[in-house]
Amino acid sequence: MNVTADQDLGGSATLSEQGILPERIIRAMFAAGEISSGTAPVDGQIQPASLDLRLGSSAFRVRASFLPGPDIRVADRLEQLKLHTIDLSEGAVLETGCVYIVPLQEGLALAADISATANPKSSTGRLDVFTRVITDNGLAFDTIPAGYRGPLYAEISPLTFPILVRSGSRLSQIRFRRGQSLIPDSDLEAIHASETLMSGGNERIGGGVQLSIDLEGTGPESLIGYRAKHHSGLIDVDKVGAQHPLDFWEPIYRRERAELILDPNAFYILVSQEAVHVPPTYAAEMVPFDPLVGEFRVHYAGFFDPGFGHAGGVGSRAVLEVRSHDVPFIVEHGQTIGRLVYEHMAERPERLYGEGIGSNYQGQALKLSKHFRSPA
Repeated sequence: MNVTADQDLGGSATLSEQGILPERIIRAMFAAGEISSGTAPVDGQIQPASLDLRLGSSAFRVRASFLPGPDIRVADRLEQLKLHTIDLSEGAVLETGCVYIVPLQEGLALAADISATANPKSSTGRLDVFTRVITDNGLAFDTIPAGYRGPLYAEISPLTFPILVRSGSRLSQIRFRRGQSLIPDSDLEAIHASETLMSGGNERIGGGVQLSIDLEGTGPESLIGYRAKHHSGLIDVDKVGAQHPLDFWEPIYRRERAELILDPNAFYILVSQEAVHVPPTYAAEMVPFDPLVGEFRVHYAGFFDPGFGHAGGVGSRAVLEVRSHDVPFIVEHGQTIGRLVYEHMAERPERLYGEGIGSNYQGQALKLSKHFRSPA
């Protein structure tokens, strides 16, 4: 890119390359007013290829999830659907089975060629907290059209654990892109040949890098996953290492066969066979493999930043957040369960995932969210 530091103060309009916008440009967007907030970004909020979004001071419990639709503001729908208002300034509990709408601190005034997508943060997905971002006039969740100007809202529904949140808590993240950045399979094959996007497991490319499930572990009786317990305690989303895992999770060990029966409406933390790698000039996102291949949903939290699995050049395995649907369903070792699509970065980020920015999952294998202490 032929962009100088002085030109950066003009915001994303100075960009000449298509792709996912890196940390440096996100900071420039704040300076240019394309991203607005009543308070400056806090340490760790801007990631190599994304921005964490902060909850505002109030939450609204609503009767049902909704999309506003064309020419309708979220605030107007809230007036029709809200049951009561919750003050988040000192912290408040969001209960399981309820739907909440929270105005976010960040608002947008995007350039005409800049769009965005949102996803839960990794730690949010691993708590089975269903959250997605809504915009005024929105026709789809987690999708911010090019040129959008207006507020952002988070829809939050804890599914397994009640959570304690407060103003400034960060449950969602947003990724900005200019133009078309998705890398087709034919190019992924060439990138994999030179950069090793995955190793171990099946090593298949089709609709992105396909990921399969590891149910063998290190052998018989080895740990292969966790099943969430119901009727457990409260989790403060802003406290790291505060909870003992066995108070919230039932460990799952391999038996004779490398397979697992998913219980209806249960939530599992599992891990991929493949170690995946996101080189510094690319970003990736986990998407469901195919809703027709099984009665489950995989990986609420989808963003993989540049540099994931890059340290040491050996890759990191992907943690899979799996929720079964209406019937028991058997998954077997090596079954394809998700796929990782790659996109170009508009430029190489100054810092990569894991480089002193509070990244909790570099070099991970099977791992719970940061809220839990490591098992003894």
